[in-house]
Amino acid sequence: MALPHSWRVGRVTPLGELHTPPRMTAALLRLTVQIVLVASLWHGLYAATGTTAGLDREQAVTYAVLAVLASRLREIDQFAGRDTVLQHMHFGTIVYWYLRPLPPQRYYALRALGEQLYGLAWSLAGYAVCLAAGVVQPPQSAAVAGVFALSLLLGQWVLYYVMLVIDQLCFWTMRNGAAMLILIFAQNLLSGVYAPLWFFPDWFITLSSFLPFQATLSVPLSLYVGRIPLSDAAFQLSVQAGWIVLLGLFTRFLWRRAARRVISQGG
Repeated sequence: MALPHSWRVGRVTPLGELHTPPRMTAALLRLTVQIVLVASLWHGLYAATGTTAGLDREQAVTYAVLAVLASRLREIDQFAGRDTVLQHMHFGTIVYWYLRPLPPQRYYALRALGEQLYGLAWSLAGYAVCLAAGVVQPPQSAAVAGVFALSLLLGQWVLYYVMLVIDQLCFWTMRNGAAMLILIFAQNLLSGVYAPLWFFPDWFITLSSFLPFQATLSVPLSLYVGRIPLSDAAFQLSVQAGWIVLLGLFTRFLWRRAARRVISQGG
């Protein structure tokens, strides 16, 4: 049974960030530089062409800048908080997750929710500035904006489960550093962070369609810029929801298996 004030767990990471001004300044500087460089890059790539892979210059720049802003949703220095699964497994303190009144899966979920809401504040602020400056285009209609918001929510849900699976591997491997590096690269490449998936070969697009990564970012951004029409939105949303159900069941199974591997000695 959840504790009455368990929701306060979600404030841990945001409060840690807010009480460390140098980290916030560095995050603001990094985000600003990323947006300027990405916008400049795509403006340069489209200097001698009109439309490529079904995107004009404004759509491409909008997609690229939104990808940078969306990545901010989970781009928090979790290691500095000394509360990652990897750190707890290394020091043996993961056992305390199972001795608290709050179940470990709920604690993990609340921490992730707090981090995403904090990242969302950054993303919305950056989006408002970019929109006012004309760096990104507004959505084509209110319907597009609504579908994009729903798809982005589902995409972040999928990403949460993907990250959770990697963390749960620590219960069997003790360390997930290499797996995390591989995941970050695969996530950025296959979700369209580096470049929209339509610029890649057909075999690469087909391969990515069988993986959950494009559901995290490529789908919502494609809906926003109009690369995926509203007539196809229902199918794309159903695919995202399907990944949520599948990964949710899988991680629930892993939580139960992980609990059998945690041993508490002494009292």
